[in-house]
Amino acid sequence: MSESTSLYRRHRPQSFDQVVGQQHVVRTLSNAITQDKVHHAYLFVGSRGTGKTSMAKILAASLNCENGGPTLTPCGTCESCRSIAAGNSVDVIEMDAASNRSVDDIRELRDRVAFAPTAGRWKVYILD
Repeated sequence: MSESTSLYRRHRPQSFDQVVGQQHVVRTLSNAITQDKVHHAYLFVGSRGTGKTSMAKILAASLNCENGGPTLTPCGTCESCRSIAAGNSVDVIEMDAASNRSVDDIRELRDRVAFAPTAGRWKVYILD
């Protein structure tokens, strides 16, 4: 990553075992993956800086990792993991819900949800 990358992005956890202080969430998501019972939606709620977006990205990488996914330990090196970490995956869409909240934005999102994943196994929408 470049020198201008912010501190929190440089040190953002990339797998469940790197997450600190959210063991109950890690356990819940890990169980869902290992038991093949991943739900269609998850709602991560909490104060700013508690890892909501990080957890969503780790879940997305775990589900779409090309090296054995769904897995509890995404490799971080395959194209899917790298594109999710960089924020440019075609199957993991991160949207700033505070800025994109018009009726047209929601209609566009609704229309995009109907499409199947392009490169990965799962299509993931992160509304932040």
